[in-house]
Amino acid sequence: MKQCLILVDIQNDYFPGGKMEVVEMEKAAENSQTLLDKFRNEGAPLFHIKHISRRPGATFFLPETDGAKIHDIVSPEEGETVIEKNFPNSFRETDLLSNLKENGTEELVICGAMSHMCIDATTRAAFDFGFRCVVINDACATRDMIYNGEIIEAASVHAAFMAALAVPYAKVISTIEYMA
Repeated sequence: MKQCLILVDIQNDYFPGGKMEVVEMEKAAENSQTLLDKFRNEGAPLFHIKHISRRPGATFFLPETDGAKIHDIVSPEEGETVIEKNFPNSFRETDLLSNLKENGTEELVICGAMSHMCIDATTRAAFDFGFRCVVINDACATRDMIYNGEIIEAASVHAAFMAALAVPYAKVISTIEYMA
């Protein structure tokens, strides 16, 4: 089964000091780097997804800012495809689907941020397009959220979204499980 790695929004604004800091982003990025190294060493296809905020009032991932740059830990090498998106779903108004079809991709290995937003939207869309999906849970991260005045900690948000994706959208496993 031909696999492709999709690295979603591993950008500076999500790291400490960024405009939209995500909990455990460094750990998720390190695990994403492990996956990236594996795909590079095998010469397997991979795509870097980069979000650029174009909506009025956006506060992060602004065009032409350092915060919008892909973080150095997973920085694209020459010849690697970077797909710019403007919506949570990495397929919406991008050429990701056509690129995957051209490569004969059957299964996507998905990592990045944020679990509750772009990882969720991208995985569900990929499933709807007929791809098998593997979400690497410890190579994804999210942030605390507020609902009805209650703070929901990032770990709970992440766990809820991984559980929701696990059936039927994706096989949700750790980096160690995937590498084995």
